[in-house]
Amino acid sequence: MLEKLCPIMPCRDIAATREFWSALGFVRTSYDDPPEYLIMERDGAEVHFFLSPGHDPLKDAPSAYLRLSDVDALDAEWAALGLPPEGIPRLMRAEDKPWGMRELALIDPDGNLIRAGQELPLG
Repeated sequence: MLEKLCPIMPCRDIAATREFWSALGFVRTSYDDPPEYLIMERDGAEVHFFLSPGHDPLKDAPSAYLRLSDVDALDAEWAALGLPPEGIPRLMRAEDKPWGMRELALIDPDGNLIRAGQELPLG
């Protein structure tokens, strides 16, 4: 019955958010004019953004988790963007976690956290 879950995250500037997420391989699927809401999609996954000019990325921590079949491919793709490992925005490269997942983490310019991972083989 449940088809998918789509996080809804704040952004301070719709155009800047669209540009950043487009570089991550997402495409715009919403057509709001004037733009106060943005939907970006990639491979069936959607991330929604609402305009929140007063949003402070240092105080709020919206987040979502994306399960993948190949986290290393996404890691290599996003690493090619040259995002720093610290600050906002940033990319924390994929690594094996003690809870049985291989994960990466991306923080966009508005402080929204996207963790992405895949299950490690048991053994």
